[in-house]
Amino acid sequence: MSPPRREQPLVLASGSPRRRELLALLGLPFEVVPSTCEEILPPAHADPGELAEALAREKAREVARRRPGALVLGADTVVALDGRIYGKPADARDAARMLAEFSGRTHRVVTGVALVGPTGEQSFHASTEVTFRELEPQEIESYVATGEPADKAGAYAVQGQGALLIEGIRGDYPNVVGLPLVMLAAALRARGFAVLGSGDEAVQAQEARDRQGEILARIRRRRFRPPREAPSSVDLLREDRSR
Repeated sequence: MSPPRREQPLVLASGSPRRRELLALLGLPFEVVPSTCEEILPPAHADPGELAEALAREKAREVARRRPGALVLGADTVVALDGRIYGKPADARDAARMLAEFSGRTHRVVTGVALVGPTGEQSFHASTEVTFRELEPQEIESYVATGEPADKAGAYAVQGQGALLIEGIRGDYPNVVGLPLVMLAAALRARGFAVLGSGDEAVQAQEARDRQGEILARIRRRRFRPPREAPSSVDLLREDRSR
């Protein structure tokens, strides 16, 4: 039997438009209150998942102090390779360095999530493997020049032109964008939120997986609109005959 829907406010402690779009797919009303926590990443960490969760908790706790009574969702994404932690690049040169280090290799994208509310705290994380193809220096330079890497962990956006750098993804795609949706949906349901309506947990989880395809289409629509094809000679002939 599904838990009753709760009226507790849900607050997203992030100003990221990508996380807003992902959270909206769960079909729940929520408010956006960006955290003011300063992100300070260590150059290395034994457990990227533990680090991502700790950063997410800091964000959620900061906003929870301003929004007592609400359930606050904090999230943080880090990239890990060879024991090193990659956050957002400091500048264009730093972005180019990161991308060169990822070239031809597989790195991990880890998103930590924290839920902080009046009844307690919960945190978890998801890890996705992303493999870059071999990149030419000119490709890296051209991509950095687009400005897209500036505010992205690992200096690329999988939902943008950064998709052209990637050879393959193993794991949760939305996790790379900014939120592990299926895990988050399960956690919110356990707290009484009616994600995608109500019903059997397994059915709802499958519905969430089925909707992941929408994420790629919605987020990319703004950047990957195919040019309108020119009419063929056959089309022109048909049009002329119809006049």
